[in-house]
Amino acid sequence: MTAQEVRLCGLLLQEHFGEMVEKVGTHLLKSGAQNLRMILHETGISLDLLKKSLCVLVQHGACVFSSGRKGPGSPTEYRTSCDRILRILRYPRYIYTAKTLYGDTGELIIEELLQRGHMTMSSTVKTVADRLTQNMEDGRSMDYNDVSNSFSNLVETHFLQRCPPPPRAGPKESVTPAPHPVPGTPTPPISTALPTAESFPDCYKVPHVTLTGRGKRPLSSEDVDDQRNAKKAKMDSETHGDEGICWQVNFERFHLHFRDQAIISAVANKLDQTSSEIVRTMLRMSEVTTSPSATCTKPLSANEIFRSLPTNYNITRPILDQYLTLLVDDPMEFVGKAGESGGGMYVVNMHRALANLARATLESVVQERFGSRSARIFRLLLRKRHLEQKQVEDFAMIPAKEAKDMLYSLLSQNLVQLQEVPKTPDYAPSRTFYLYTVNQLPTARMLLQNCYKTVANLIERRLYESKESKRLLEKSQRIEAILASLQASGAEPEQLTEVEEMITAPEKQQLDALRLHINKLDSAENQVDETIFLIESYVNSTKTTS
Repeated sequence: MTAQEVRLCGLLLQEHFGEMVEKVGTHLLKSGAQNLRMILHETGISLDLLKKSLCVLVQHGACVFSSGRKGPGSPTEYRTSCDRILRILRYPRYIYTAKTLYGDTGELIIEELLQRGHMTMSSTVKTVADRLTQNMEDGRSMDYNDVSNSFSNLVETHFLQRCPPPPRAGPKESVTPAPHPVPGTPTPPISTALPTAESFPDCYKVPHVTLTGRGKRPLSSEDVDDQRNAKKAKMDSETHGDEGICWQVNFERFHLHFRDQAIISAVANKLDQTSSEIVRTMLRMSEVTTSPSATCTKPLSANEIFRSLPTNYNITRPILDQYLTLLVDDPMEFVGKAGESGGGMYVVNMHRALANLARATLESVVQERFGSRSARIFRLLLRKRHLEQKQVEDFAMIPAKEAKDMLYSLLSQNLVQLQEVPKTPDYAPSRTFYLYTVNQLPTARMLLQNCYKTVANLIERRLYESKESKRLLEKSQRIEAILASLQASGAEPEQLTEVEEMITAPEKQQLDALRLHINKLDSAENQVDETIFLIESYVNSTKTTS
């Protein structure tokens, strides 16, 4: 965990949960696993606020707890997950993907679960049905069964999963001042073996929920006062058969979908739409049979691929064989051949695909920052591995002085490395080869840290812009609330116009400019996050292959 990751995690926690949660989360990221007494002693936060902050982190899966390092019976220790906190940055993409695949109902289900951390199926269905009913015409409402079906579809495709059972906690802790650790005493290792959602068999089992009815619209204030006590008593007595079974978003399943879409898009850009559809079919066929960490999919025969292609693609078998041969012979090596049985056995090379996508991202970064000639040198070093300066000048067809300046610029940014190969043991400069090279994995890791820094800067800038125009934003929100209430009560157009004129023309212009600027910053965050996802996927794939 680097300083840039901790800084970005702190900003995300502060923006979504407040300063106290950010203080506790950042402290645990920097200090590692600690019990309640140590956290209280080192942060100086009141016990009540500390417990509430830890509850928020645990509710959203950003903090886990287990028995202490001394084993069973020792005080419970808490630790935060940097990877889980960074997933907050990807929330808009998760919601948009759910909307694309499952419509408005799927979008609201994912949104509710992301906002609340985890919920039971019955409460999620009720909340989503009520929200959908609010946006419908008068006299129409959303049936609970329709929302339940969408929820079940998300579970069947593993986009939702049951929360893992909580680990056994240690004894109730006292909050007396913690003793100072003895200098020089080694810290014992902490066990990280925590239960995961996939570690128990009912992870994707949907319970039988007895839930009938339709979504309800929000009641008026007087109705709320009259019915509050009766409604509370009724809710307390209601049971739906899923009490204690909470659900959460399966981020890894979303990441597999993002990875597959990136590969399909790359094939479509490199070749054509038909080739991408063939790769999409292969990925869809191997979703269940292939492990998420596998370097390639399970072998698929050409006959199976031909039978599984969409019916609207009128591709004959000989044309399919030609496309498969084209994909296998392509330098990107997205598809490989694993045998000859069944008309040919083919696989999708996940690791090579991610490596090529990361390589294209690195080349794009070099081209944007240093120009097309520097990008030519960078691509040349990626292909040839090791070259002397004179060889770089000749192969890239760039004058010696310019090539030297470009190489030194790339070298100063650690995008290119210099390797010394001596002819003699004394490393004399006159008897040493100086070879330029590019190490893709360390360079990708460096770019990943730069992306974390960029996103943190974007968030800080957005928060600063909002803080500077806080008064204007609050005034705009008040006026919008007044207009909404007047429209709901059937006010005259003259009244609405009078309220709208409460914001002057210069203020409207300033407000429009502010919203445009914030939208650009939000869009930039999402674009950088796409780069982060590609590089993270590539780095993680190298861990599984090593």
